[in-house]
Amino acid sequence: MRNLLLCATLIAMSAGPVRAQSSPVDVDHSTLTIRVFKSGLFSGFAHNHEITAPLSSGVVDPHAPSVEVRFDARKLTVLDADAPADDRAKIQETMLSDKVLDANHFTDIVFRSHRVKPSGENAYTVEGELSLHGVAQPLTFPVSLENGRYKGSVKLKQTGFGITPISLFGGSVKVKDVIEISFDIALQAK
Repeated sequence: MRNLLLCATLIAMSAGPVRAQSSPVDVDHSTLTIRVFKSGLFSGFAHNHEITAPLSSGVVDPHAPSVEVRFDARKLTVLDADAPADDRAKIQETMLSDKVLDANHFTDIVFRSHRVKPSGENAYTVEGELSLHGVAQPLTFPVSLENGRYKGSVKLKQTGFGITPISLFGGSVKVKDVIEISFDIALQAK
């Protein structure tokens, strides 16, 4: 009996995650928004930035539970509705350049969970690793399940991923190191 149980356990472990339980992320109906804030003596003359990051792919397994999402850094888009189009274009160019994301070199942004723990009714704490700008860092954040959508936000430091926040005019206008990422993830209908 013991050998039979051991054999069954080994077979189950070698089979890996059961993909039949996984649900693909609906990339067309999911959103990820990045907010970048200004600071410095003359920050009143600058803009806070709102950036959208369309998902390339993703999978959520509510039974395991686990999540993996991918983004293409080259597709991040500066929204900044209050900024003139010329300014948005310059901000976009700088963001994707080697001064910030170096998106042509570091194209993939990936988050993979290592652990998802229930923290209340329809609430979870997700622990995992974010790979961005060629650097992988641990990340822990709360997630809630609302009307079939996974929602949450997390703050992180750009410098933790080897990104130096932009600074202009001797530091009198600069981007804060801490950015905020908000997400609203929908799964594909079965």
